[in-house]
Amino acid sequence: MSIDYKTLEKQPRLLLEATLKPLQGERFQATGFADLGAALYTLPDRTKKLLVESAQSVANRLEMTIWDEAQDQLIPEMSGLAYIQVKKDGKNFTNSILESHRINSPYILGGKDKAVFDQLKKDAAGFEIGPVNLRDLSKLIFKYDPNAILHGVFLAKKELAGGRLRLARALSGFIEATDVNIAESGGVKNDRVNPSGDTKQGFGNVPFHRTEFTAREMKAFFNLDLALLRGYGLEEDATNLLINLALFKIRRFLTTGLRLRSACDLEVDGELFATRPTDFAIPDESHLLAECTRLIASCKSLFPETAVTEVKWEEDKSKKKDKTEVETEDQ
Repeated sequence: MSIDYKTLEKQPRLLLEATLKPLQGERFQATGFADLGAALYTLPDRTKKLLVESAQSVANRLEMTIWDEAQDQLIPEMSGLAYIQVKKDGKNFTNSILESHRINSPYILGGKDKAVFDQLKKDAAGFEIGPVNLRDLSKLIFKYDPNAILHGVFLAKKELAGGRLRLARALSGFIEATDVNIAESGGVKNDRVNPSGDTKQGFGNVPFHRTEFTAREMKAFFNLDLALLRGYGLEEDATNLLINLALFKIRRFLTTGLRLRSACDLEVDGELFATRPTDFAIPDESHLLAECTRLIASCKSLFPETAVTEVKWEEDKSKKKDKTEVETEDQ
């Protein structure tokens, strides 16, 4: 089943959802936040809700779906897709797909090798004055890493149009649970040699508690901003590539990426379906992957001559030196 682009033509958003459940048992562990713990909240009708996985975390997990960690490269079907590879001592170090800030990673733009930085600065010439033309910016970002359009990017460097080059996230998702209850448990880290040893040094028996949850229902929600993608004015095949790439990432995340934590291993209970538009049929992984492969080849001319742009990582120590000199002068 191929994707029905006509159904999406006038839709501002594509909204998808899937019901989830623990792979085993009933308990699950939610994401936690510093100084907050789990994100529990209550609706006006007193329904207890829980954020199981945040939008930030889901974005990171969606990005990883096209990367083969064992081979340290894109999955074979995505070969030819543009991205920026960072090398250190001749070996793969990191890249724009894996980095949380994507193209704006300090390992890409903040090192001694200024090849990518200088090329971006050259390509961004004309953005310095007036409002940033998002159509031109999206073409620039698509050229080096289409994933950065889906997941958003902020080139926060003053040398690049004053740090104003920003594209909002087009694909987002989160997981939440309804009618939740707390399941408290715990245990002890046993020291069989010296149970009363100094726990600050890692010795002795150390009791701990664990907070897990049960819920009546758990759902994953996904939102693809079609109006935003169309507004970029990219070539038709480029826009269609982004749509297929987004849907494939969602499909692959739901089939292979739901082991969120050691105590939060989930599976889909039913089918992934669209809530807007309701008549949109979501192709399966194999069809989406085949369409991505076709569209990557069709968009070849929009990428650099070598799809994978390489940059060497070596810390730019001159920046630290300059900072020290300024601080000394201020004193």
